[in-house]
Amino acid sequence: MHKIWIGNISLMLAMSIPLSGHAEATSSTDAAFAKPQLRVDLGGRKLHLYCSGEGATTVVFDAPSGDGGWSWYKVQPEVAKHTRACVYDRAGLGFSDPAPRPNTSANAVEDLHGALAAAGIKPPYLLVGNSLGGANAQVYAYRYPDQIKGLVLVEPQTENETARLDTVTAGKIKQVYAMVKQQDAYCLAAAKKGFKPGSEALNNCVGDTIAFYGPVLGKAVQTITKKPSYWRARVDEYNAIDTSDDQLRALRKPFGDLPLLVLTRGVSPYAVPDQPQSPMNKATEDENEQIHREIASLSSRGKQRVIPGASHVIQADQPDAVVQAVLDVLAQIK
Repeated sequence: MHKIWIGNISLMLAMSIPLSGHAEATSSTDAAFAKPQLRVDLGGRKLHLYCSGEGATTVVFDAPSGDGGWSWYKVQPEVAKHTRACVYDRAGLGFSDPAPRPNTSANAVEDLHGALAAAGIKPPYLLVGNSLGGANAQVYAYRYPDQIKGLVLVEPQTENETARLDTVTAGKIKQVYAMVKQQDAYCLAAAKKGFKPGSEALNNCVGDTIAFYGPVLGKAVQTITKKPSYWRARVDEYNAIDTSDDQLRALRKPFGDLPLLVLTRGVSPYAVPDQPQSPMNKATEDENEQIHREIASLSSRGKQRVIPGASHVIQADQPDAVVQAVLDVLAQIK
C-alpha cells in the first residue's frame, strides 16, 4: 500500500484490492469466492459468475475499478439469504478471461447482459455497483430499463465527477489519478517480470491479501493479482475511464420512479491522518456528497444515505450498511 501526498490531499492506495477491514475466520462462503463457479461462454472467451440464494428478483453486484467479484464477499452471502444474489468478474479480472477490448461501461454491460442471458439468469434485476461498477449499473439501467427494478449505487462513478472534484481541488484530483495510472503501469511491468517473494513491488502491487481476505480467499486473490493479464486488464480499464464517463453522459436522463439508493462515504480517503480537516478536503467531500444527491434526485423514489465510518469502498468498511441498503430497495420492489 502506498500513501500519496499532494498538498492537503493524501490518498491511501491499495494497489490491487480495497484493503479495508480484516477477514474473519474462513468459511464455506470464502471458499466459494476463492474458486471459479460458473464461467459463461461469450463467443470464445468466458465470463465468471457466482450466484447463490433464491428469489423473484436477482441482485447483481459490480465491483470497483480493477477489482474482482470478491469485493462483495461480505455482502453477497447476506443478501443471498433473502433472494438470488450474483457477483461477476469483468473481463480479465478475477476468474474471467481477458477480452480484446477494455472494460468500458458499455463493454462491461454488454458482457454482463450476455452472460446473464446465457446462464439463464432471468430478470428482473436489482443492480448494485461501487465506483466504476456504479457507473456500469447506471449504463445497464439505461440500456435495458425493462430488466431493472432497482439500483443501489455505492460511491458511484458519475460522468462529471472528475471534472467537478478537480475544480474544487484546484487540479489536485487529476494529479492523484495520474499517479494511480503511473503506479498501475509500474505494477504491470513488475508482473511481466514476475513478482519476487518479499519484494517491494509485491508489497506495493499485491499487498497482504491473506490478512484481509483470510487464508483461502486471500491466497486466490494473491495468485490472480500477480498475473500480468490482471494488470493489463486493470491498466486498460483505468485508462478508459474517460470513455466510460462519455458513455454514461450520452445516456443520462431521469430514472423515472425506479427505486434508487445512493450510498456516500462518511470518511474521506483524502484526509490527512490525525490532522484537522483542511478547507480543500471539506470542499472535496461536500462536492462528492452533492454529486450523489443529484444522482438520487434523478428518480422520484431516489434517496441518498451517508454511511459513517466508511470510505470509498463501503462494502469493505461497512458491509452491513450495504446489505441493509439492498434489502431496503428490494422491499420496494416486492
